[in-house]
Amino acid sequence: METFFESIVKHKKTVLSVFLVVAVISAILIPLVPVNYNIVDYLPKDAQSTVAIEVIKDEFGDELPNAKVLLTNVSITEVLEYKEKLSAIDGVASVTWLDDIVGLDTLKTTPLEFLDFSVVKNYYKDNNALLTLTVESGKEAKAIDAIYELIGENNAASGEAVNIAKIQEMSVTEVLKALAILLPIIIIILLISTTSWIEPLLFLMAIGVAVVINMGTNIIFNEISFITLTVSPILQLAVSMDYAIFLLHSFNDLRASHYAPKAMVLAMKRSLSTVAASAVTTLIGFAALMFMRFGIGANLGLNLFKGVALSFVSVMVFLPVVTLLTYRVIDRTRHRMIMPSFRKAGRVIMKIRIPFLVLSLLIVVPAFLAQSNVEFIYGSGVVTDVDRLKRDTSLIEEKFSEENMLALLVPKENPGKESELCDELSHIPHVTGVVSYITSVGSEIPREYVPEDAAKQFYSENYARILIYTDTEEEGEDAFTTVQNIMDTAAKHYDSYYLAGQSATLYDMKNVVSVDTTVVNLMAIGGIFIVLLLTFRSLVLPLLLIFTIEAAIWINLSFPYFAGNALSFVGYLIVSTVQLGATVDYAILFTNNYINNRAALYKKDAMRKTIEDNLVAILISAGILSMAGYSMAFTSANPIISDIGTLLGRGTILSFTMVSFVLPALLVLFDEIIRRTTLKSKFKKNGYSGQNLIE
Repeated sequence: METFFESIVKHKKTVLSVFLVVAVISAILIPLVPVNYNIVDYLPKDAQSTVAIEVIKDEFGDELPNAKVLLTNVSITEVLEYKEKLSAIDGVASVTWLDDIVGLDTLKTTPLEFLDFSVVKNYYKDNNALLTLTVESGKEAKAIDAIYELIGENNAASGEAVNIAKIQEMSVTEVLKALAILLPIIIIILLISTTSWIEPLLFLMAIGVAVVINMGTNIIFNEISFITLTVSPILQLAVSMDYAIFLLHSFNDLRASHYAPKAMVLAMKRSLSTVAASAVTTLIGFAALMFMRFGIGANLGLNLFKGVALSFVSVMVFLPVVTLLTYRVIDRTRHRMIMPSFRKAGRVIMKIRIPFLVLSLLIVVPAFLAQSNVEFIYGSGVVTDVDRLKRDTSLIEEKFSEENMLALLVPKENPGKESELCDELSHIPHVTGVVSYITSVGSEIPREYVPEDAAKQFYSENYARILIYTDTEEEGEDAFTTVQNIMDTAAKHYDSYYLAGQSATLYDMKNVVSVDTTVVNLMAIGGIFIVLLLTFRSLVLPLLLIFTIEAAIWINLSFPYFAGNALSFVGYLIVSTVQLGATVDYAILFTNNYINNRAALYKKDAMRKTIEDNLVAILISAGILSMAGYSMAFTSANPIISDIGTLLGRGTILSFTMVSFVLPALLVLFDEIIRRTTLKSKFKKNGYSGQNLIE
C-alpha cells in the first residue's frame, strides 16, 4: 500500500488534473439527472394500489385524478368553458366533471333539481364547481403554473400534483439555502479547531469535489428522488468531513520529523485504517436502506453509499496532492489553537458518569416504548402548509367539505351484485357518496340508451368502476380504517377487486414501511455489530457501543411522541440508520483509545486520559453533523426534509452526549468483563489500585 501512496505523491499533478476534469464533467451532468418528485412511485410494483392504477390505465385508458380545481361563482356553461381550456394545457391528461357522469346532453337539457343530488353535490354546489384533473407525471410544475394562470386568484387548486409541483420548486433552492448556512458554520468550526487559516478550505475542497462527482454520476441511474437530491449532498458533506480531518492531523504531526512528501505518505498509511473503519460503519448504515421494499430507501441509500465511497477516495487520493501543492501556504497561515483544550473535562466527567448512567437507564425504557408508538405521516399532503396551497386547500374544503375520492374496480358481472355492493359501501362510516353506473343511471336502463361518454366512465371491457367519496383526510386512522372497510366489503361480493386513490396508496405505504422499519434496523445493527466484533475482537464491547448509540436514537425518536407530533416516516427510517452509522464512529474512536490506554493505565486513569484526548475530536465531528441537520430543518418548508434535519441535528447531539458521558461509565463498569471477553486483551492488571488519583 505504501508503494501506491508514494505513486500518488509522485504524480500529484496528474492526480489533481484527473479529479478536476471528472469534477467539471460531473458538474455539467448534474442538471441532466432526472429527478422524481412523486414519492408514491417508489411503492413496490406488487402493492395493491400500484396494481390498481395499472389496471385503470389498461382498462379505462386514463389515470387516477391527482388534482382538484375549484371554480367559484360560475354557471354550468362557464364551467364547461373552463374545462375545455384546462384540458388544453400541456401536461393535463384529463379533466372530469359532472358532464362526464350524467352525460353532456343530459346536463345541458335537464334542470339540476331533476338530477340525483347525491351525485351533483360532489361536482356543483351553490354556483361553485369542483373539477378533478389528472396531471402527467413529470409535468406537474409547468402544468400547475398554467392552471394558476388560467383560474386566477379567486379560484383554487389542490391535490397531489399541486404538492409535487411545489416540492419541485422548493428542492434545489432549499439545498442552496442549507449549504449557505452550513458552509460558514463548518468553516468557523474548522478554523477554531485547526491551526491554519487554509486547512478548512482544503477539507471543504476534498469533500466538495466528492459531492459534485457523486451528484453528476447519478446520471447512471434512471432517476433520483427529490429526497435524495435534497438530503444527499448535505449528509455526504457532513459525515465525510472527519476523514479529511484525520488525514491532515496525521500529516501535521509527522511534519515535525519528516519532509512533506514523506510525511504525507506516512500520514496516508497511518490514517488508512482509521478512515476506512469510519467509512465502513457509515456505509453499512446507508447500505441497510437498500433493503427497503419501498424504493425511496434504496434510492437514497445507494446514492449515499456511492457518495461516502467517493469521499473516502477523494480524501485518500485527492486531498494529499492538494495539500502537498499548498503546504507552504498552510505553513505561512498558521495561527494558535483557538479551541479550548478540555484538559479538565476528564476529571469532571469521571465524577458525574454514574449519575448520567443512572439517568440514561431510567430514560431508555420509556423512550424505546415511545418511539415505537410514534404516529407517522406517509404522504406529502402536509406540504399544503406552504403559501397558496394552504389557502386553496382550505377554500376547497369550505365549499365542498373534506372530500377524499377512492376508485374501486370490481369484475363486470350482474348488475344486482354491483347494486348490493354499492348499497353496503354507502353505509360504511365516513363514506359520503357512492357514484357508479348503477347509482347514477340505474340498472333498469340498458347501456345502449346511455351516452357513451357517461357509460365509459364506469365500465370497461372487464371491470366496473365505482367512485367512493369519503370525508376523511388522505391519511390517518380514520382514512386507513375506511380503506380497510371498503376492501373488506368488496371481498364479501367479489373474489378479486382493486382499490385506488391517495388513501389506498398511503395505506399500502404504511403496510410496506412497517416491515421495512424492522428489516432496515436489523440490517444496520447486525452489520455494524459484525464490524465492531472484528474491530475489537470482543463479545461485550459491540453490545456496549450499540446500546450507547441505539439509546440515543430511541431518545431522539421519542420526542415527537411526547410532543404529540406526527413524524415523517422517511425521516424515521433515514435517521434511525444514519444516526447509527455516522455516530457510532464516536464510540469506536473513544473505545479504541480507551483499550490502548488501558494497556499502561488503571481503568479510571485510562478513561480520564481517553476523555481528555478525544473529547475535542468528537465535539468537532458532532458539531458539523448536527449543524448539517439543523441547516436542513431551518431552510426547508417541506416537512419531510425538515423532519430529517431536526432528527439528525438533535440525534447527533444525543449521540455525542451518550458517548461522552454514558459510555465512559459503561466501559469502566464492565472493564473486567471486557478484559475477559476480548481476544488478546492487554489490560494493565490490578485495575483497582491507584483509583484514588481521580476520585
